[in-house]
Amino acid sequence: MTHAAPLLSVIVPVHGVEQYLPRCLNSVLTGSSTADLEVVVVDDHSPDRCGRIAAQVARQDPRVRVVPLERNVGLSQARNVGIDHAQGRYLWFVDGDDWLAPGAVAAVLTRLTETAAVDVLVVDHAEVFPDGRVRPGTPPGALAGDPGPLLRRPRLMELAQSACTKVVRREFLDELGLRFADGWYEDTSFSHPLLFAAERIDTLERVCYLYRQRPEGAITKTVSDRHFEVFPQYERMWQAVAKTGETYRRFRGQLFRFMIDHLLVIVGSEFRVPPQRRREFFAQVTQAYWRWLPPEGYPVPAGAAGVKHRLVRQGRYGVYALLRSAWRSGERMRRSPARSPELDATPHSPYRWDGLEPSAAQVRRIRPTAGPP
Repeated sequence: MTHAAPLLSVIVPVHGVEQYLPRCLNSVLTGSSTADLEVVVVDDHSPDRCGRIAAQVARQDPRVRVVPLERNVGLSQARNVGIDHAQGRYLWFVDGDDWLAPGAVAAVLTRLTETAAVDVLVVDHAEVFPDGRVRPGTPPGALAGDPGPLLRRPRLMELAQSACTKVVRREFLDELGLRFADGWYEDTSFSHPLLFAAERIDTLERVCYLYRQRPEGAITKTVSDRHFEVFPQYERMWQAVAKTGETYRRFRGQLFRFMIDHLLVIVGSEFRVPPQRRREFFAQVTQAYWRWLPPEGYPVPAGAAGVKHRLVRQGRYGVYALLRSAWRSGERMRRSPARSPELDATPHSPYRWDGLEPSAAQVRRIRPTAGPP
């Protein structure tokens, strides 16, 4: 007897997340007993009990299948393996240390049933910290609107680069030939190309995905040379975006600004690029600036964020490092328990190293010159 393909496949790659995996799988399976759901757990040769936990859940729920890998291949390839094994008409990528909000699966299934053949369904998300704090993940109103292409949903460009908030139609993904590329920052070369190519994007204005902000284990807290892998990911992203031709020219400046802000966050963090390689990383940011600078220019932020963009443009790492050091020293003084009431009342440093977007009123435009000085 041939069974109909499920509507939704949730792909869960796992490696070293045994303490989080039960909650993740329970959040996917609880509250929905429909056969329109399948869960594909890819055991990426996990050194802990992830495989056994997934196998136990699979014995209890036939909608769960476990795909064990003989060697560790990394998150990107584990997701790709999940794609190859998934049978659903839509795919949703869920990391094993995160979880879904109550009712999320049912809400997604309902939306996919009600809305005809969308290429991508974007869901809202939130970040959850170890102390219980919850931070909204999407700017207010960014998910509002009717189904349509990115040209009709421009505020979707404000969203973070994340595959986990995008439910993707399988046939569309295959037609596009898009898969996850090896290396860290794998969502960089996946998310925006996906949105640029989609002709029909729908959104679900409810928090469905919950990102666990782990104090350890995340690449944002790992000092490693592997942070240089972000550059080939952006190379892939721009190559994919270029295939859209002039259709999405209006977004190139915004996307370029997003890239430079992201790269500055990486080089500015104490927990990512090794100190002895920050100058080299900064030099590659400058190379990326001049390689991908749109001919029509881009919106440069005002204030200290704009100063950083100009230092990247000019390749002036020495000045950047001095400003960064001064800001770090100021932060340490503000956090010192011996500080005076006057220091407590002192406003934050004007140097913003967090990569946050300024308001539209703070933005001005710049047109490229012939090349770097």
